[in-house]
Amino acid sequence: MIRITDSISIDPRDIEERFVRASGPGGQNVNKVSTAVELRFDVRRSSLPPDVAERLMARAGSRMTADGVLLIDCREHRTQGQNREAALARLVALIEGVSRRPKTRRATKPRAGAREKRLQTKKKRGAIKALRTDKGGD
Repeated sequence: MIRITDSISIDPRDIEERFVRASGPGGQNVNKVSTAVELRFDVRRSSLPPDVAERLMARAGSRMTADGVLLIDCREHRTQGQNREAALARLVALIEGVSRRPKTRRATKPRAGAREKRLQTKKKRGAIKALRTDKGGD
């Protein structure tokens, strides 16, 4: 099991990896060896709590397929092993980020002093603009 937090862990069998050829540095090696990793994590079928899965699907955005599969593509390193670790680290960081429940927003009202200051600023600005108009009837 891959431990995310104290209460959340994911099964490595829920993660599917595919290796593809990557562009970039590597010389002739880049044409022969599939070092880039495409990590697939099925969020809907995973053992994540429903609220965490929902936040993960919302946060993933374009990395999420219509089937509820999260795609993480990593091709930043020259070796397959480093790319696998980096992709897994990205997945863990993403799940870790959504595992914390966001704070509920409490509506607040501006203080009387702030309201008064805003109105005074508006009046002052209006007076400056009024001075710009040509009031002569020539």
